[in-house]
Amino acid sequence: MHLLVFLLSYPLLMFISLLPYPLLYGTSNVLSFILYRVVGFRLKVVRKNLKLCFPEYTKEERRAIERKFYKNLSDVFLEMAKNLTISEKQIKKRFKFKNMELINAHEEKKESTILLLGHYSNWEGMLSIGYHLIGKAYGVYSPLSNKYMDRLISRSRKKHKALLLSRYKTIEFIRANAKEKNYALYGFINDQSPRVKPKSYWRTFMGVNVPVFTGAERLAKEFNFPVYYAEINRTKRGYYTAEVSLLVKDPSLCEQNEITDLFTAKLEEQIKRDPSQYLWSHNRFKHSHLMPTSN
Repeated sequence: MHLLVFLLSYPLLMFISLLPYPLLYGTSNVLSFILYRVVGFRLKVVRKNLKLCFPEYTKEERRAIERKFYKNLSDVFLEMAKNLTISEKQIKKRFKFKNMELINAHEEKKESTILLLGHYSNWEGMLSIGYHLIGKAYGVYSPLSNKYMDRLISRSRKKHKALLLSRYKTIEFIRANAKEKNYALYGFINDQSPRVKPKSYWRTFMGVNVPVFTGAERLAKEFNFPVYYAEINRTKRGYYTAEVSLLVKDPSLCEQNEITDLFTAKLEEQIKRDPSQYLWSHNRFKHSHLMPTSN
């Protein structure tokens, strides 16, 4: 079945990928209308999330965010397909980085770094970061159940000097790399919704109590890797900038959960400035009702 899905999907993905940009965004306009007005793609989740995070907004204000969100989502979907064939010249033109010299300075000293970001704007464009590094870049991800699609995505990332690292092998891989004194940049999309465990770290995110992902922080503290944040923003349609800034220079000096708190605060600030670019269709708040109560 997975092979059949891949064989049926691949020609469509390649067709989309080869569209010139004016046609790509014309197609995105149509897709946005279908997802929002016809199919109602995850619309209940989107509305629930917006109401949880912006209870002070009027219904009309939330609907305005909602409409812009679906336009952004459609663009990101199609830009992901475009990445299958986009050239180095084109991706460098459309996805720019600021302050990469901060990370390059660590690379020159053979030091590894951790880069955190959220599901904001075109996070997929971060695959081009390898063009701006001295060493290697690894993006930690959850492998797809469809191994054929997973291989296709891995190949497209590798073409742009970005390697994917399964979250199931991350710890052992980084430990092995550190032991062999190999340096690299490790990228984490850090606003995932972790599985709830007795020792889960709970805190507010956009005013809602949720369990938060602390794996990146634990690795940063174990190896004392400096931690950076990537703030991605759309400058105009099809063009993005990722600005890198320091979160923590010396994780060994941080209190427990301090790095996670700093990341969350940064992402919240970004979302509040322009909520439409966040991934509201992701059920980020699904565990909020499970928060343990103190005795």
